Amino acid sequence: MAEVEDKLKDYEIKKEGEAEILMLKSNAVFFNPVQVHNRDMSIAVLRTFVSKRKEEHEALLNKKNKSHKKGNQIETSVVNGDAALTSEHDKMDVVNEKEPNQATNEIEDASKEAKTPSWKVTRELKPPVVLEALAASGLRSLRYAREVDGLEKVVALDNDKASVEACKRNIKFNGSAAINKVEAHLADARVYMLTHPKEFDVVDLDPYGSPSVFLDSAVQAVADGGLLMCTATDLAVLCGTNGEVCYSKYGSYPVKGKYCHEMALRILLASIESHANRYKRYIVPVLSVFMDFYVRVFVRVFTSASEIKNTPLKLSYVYQCAGCDSFHLQSLGRTVTKNNSVKYAPGIGPVVPQECSDCGKKFNVGGPIWSAPIHDQDWVLSTLTDVRPMKDRYPAYNKITSVLTTVSEELHDFPLFFSLHSISGTVKCTSPSAVMFRSAVINAGYQISSSHVNPLGLKSDAPWEVIWDIMRCWVKNHPIKEQPHDTPGTAILSKSPQIEANFSRAVAALSKAQTKKVKRFLPNPESHWGPKVRAGRTITSKHISLLGAEAINGAIGHQEANGAVTTDKPASDTGGTVVTDEVNEPSTKRQKTSDGEQPTEP
Repeated sequence: MAEVEDKLKDYEIKKEGEAEILMLKSNAVFFNPVQVHNRDMSIAVLRTFVSKRKEEHEALLNKKNKSHKKGNQIETSVVNGDAALTSEHDKMDVVNEKEPNQATNEIEDASKEAKTPSWKVTRELKPPVVLEALAASGLRSLRYAREVDGLEKVVALDNDKASVEACKRNIKFNGSAAINKVEAHLADARVYMLTHPKEFDVVDLDPYGSPSVFLDSAVQAVADGGLLMCTATDLAVLCGTNGEVCYSKYGSYPVKGKYCHEMALRILLASIESHANRYKRYIVPVLSVFMDFYVRVFVRVFTSASEIKNTPLKLSYVYQCAGCDSFHLQSLGRTVTKNNSVKYAPGIGPVVPQECSDCGKKFNVGGPIWSAPIHDQDWVLSTLTDVRPMKDRYPAYNKITSVLTTVSEELHDFPLFFSLHSISGTVKCTSPSAVMFRSAVINAGYQISSSHVNPLGLKSDAPWEVIWDIMRCWVKNHPIKEQPHDTPGTAILSKSPQIEANFSRAVAALSKAQTKKVKRFLPNPESHWGPKVRAGRTITSKHISLLGAEAINGAIGHQEANGAVTTDKPASDTGGTVVTDEVNEPSTKRQKTSDGEQPTEP
């Protein structure tokens, strides 16, 4: 017992779901407990994929069986017609010439063949094979193997030797259930996926940062009809802070707006589609979510040279007004139907004038982004239905059900959204309640819903002329102070509304979840709930914003016990004591010297 305790003194046992892992206290292998939301959502979607895959296979078999039966009936009718031409006398002669035993054997053989026709002997559906391209500790792979029924095996990859050793150690630590299903390999994920084309039914990409360098090989490794799960945590790039970097990585230029996180999802989907099209493949999104500090997409990958012609119809440029919240989409392509033939042509544009018709300001152009639906409502509802009775099997049950509930109520045919507070700020008025505004849109004859990305976000098919008319009517009933003449809000309010807004409460103004008071947007379960320090980096006081003072002191205390020289330094933002590592974090300043000596670099 003492030997076991001595071996485990440098490790912490982390339990999540049905899996347990041994984590080194030195941060040698990356592990972020915050990603429990990501892992739970992935398990929920993976379970849905397994069941949907079986349903699709059975439906395909039934379709083939019906077509073969129909073909056999036609052949039988033809044979019977030919046989009718033969005389009854000839048939009797043939029967009499045969011996009784031989005739009986032929009848039995024919009945056996009828029971098992050759076209029914179809290849059985093999259990899905999962690839986790960036495994680190292997926790995700272990949870897949132990919690998702019906998987053949899970392949865990990493190009870091310490991570692969940790993964193999954790596989053994989880017993035979993991040993029989999970295998770990030291390999570059990009090379491994390129050398195993269409071999995996599920490919999971969850990198530390951008997935862009893995997308080309990932879309080739997924089998036809397989599932690609992809995470991107570089939201500063995707949301417009570094637009030129986003273009170099994803091939799209972002524009800043309240919808930036949904735009990040759509940029990622457009990038995956672009990589897939190079190999005559295309994607069908089943679920795309923004959670915590990252975006996560779940797409199915199919092969069809004809279907990829529709890709330009699924992509659009975004015109974002620089003065107000108005945005407009310009499709890349269109179809022209003539004499029962469909031809593809460039999109007709521009969809906007040089200046915004609402406020008179210029437009910024972004994109292209994925403008087709980012969810499959059937998948979302199936996943939500499967999750609800399994509360005890999901550590992040409340979070994933709240996200799935909100996603299920989104208008999925209308890209991007606007913020009610933001448009109220544009015209400098107090904001109407969400129920009143939604009622006004519904009473005007349009649809409106919330967005899972932002609690204040609203998605609608109403044109911007109607949105601003509703705000003009609201300001008319709730007067504001006079504003400068050169502001966008003044330009918007200077026009008379073309419709009379009706703010009386509409029945559909509240969603089913809101009516039942289902929690849709949950707070973080604890402080410092976000990204963590990259594996291998020394934890110092500069990481206090990520980890908190208590975690910093615990981590550096472990380093001190291993021989690191440390000093105490007060943490002004927490009131606690934070330890800094003077050895591993040398100063980059020039060293102060006595008179006559040259300054030296540290």
